[in-house]
Amino acid sequence: MEIAYFPGCTLKTTARALETSALAVAKTLGIAIKELPSWTCCGTCYSLAEDDLIKQVAPIRTLARTANLGYSILTTLCSVCYNTLAQANLFVKAVPTRLEKINAFMEEEANYAGNVEVKHFLTLLQELGAEKVSEAVKRPLSGLKVACYYGCLLLRPQNVAIDDPEQPSILENIMKSIGAEPVFFPYQVECCGSYHTAVKPEIVARRAHLILENAIENGADIVVTSCPLCSFNLKERQKDIKRLYPGFKGLPVFYFTEVMAEAFGITKILKGI
Repeated sequence: MEIAYFPGCTLKTTARALETSALAVAKTLGIAIKELPSWTCCGTCYSLAEDDLIKQVAPIRTLARTANLGYSILTTLCSVCYNTLAQANLFVKAVPTRLEKINAFMEEEANYAGNVEVKHFLTLLQELGAEKVSEAVKRPLSGLKVACYYGCLLLRPQNVAIDDPEQPSILENIMKSIGAEPVFFPYQVECCGSYHTAVKPEIVARRAHLILENAIENGADIVVTSCPLCSFNLKERQKDIKRLYPGFKGLPVFYFTEVMAEAFGITKILKGI
């Protein structure tokens, strides 16, 4: 079964490594995903304003186009896109009049009936099964100790969480299936500072320092994540961290799909680690 794929804006710019590696992983595993031919920004952040339906038009337009193409499942890689699309979907399905008003506003689009399920790519991998993932491994990552970082938007709020919000294991299970060793990592669900990075980079650097130091203290060789914003804060803010904390030595940060692509023999990104 072919599944619709929503890339979102960042995966076409600063997070291209996430998309490139994920598409290669999907092809290797036989997961048929196809990018929507016409998509717009998901809205970036899910709006909490229940009386301002215009804020839900962007994600619902994407879901309407998905359904109109005959797809029942929409997958995405970005944690922010997943959260926004999934929450907007539940929001309009909970009260029929909301969907009626949005459909009336989007008069040039086919009406959306609430018949699309939003799934993160991690969920597709989980449904495929660890055994299937392991079968694709050509270069087992034995001895590689990985800190799996979830951040906020894959696990909060509860109604769209892809795993247990306090003790998730979906990333750890995937890392195990490719031969890596997940480490104990209590800060795996702590916020990285999110969009404060644009206006208060020092706050984000301090948050990122806590997270990365926790990973280092627990023996991690690398950190893996799914979120482009988390990746930026944990990776690019390391220059600021070293300025604030001169003893900080740094820690490599990768998208989980990049590490999978390494194990599948598609790329070589872990040299020297």
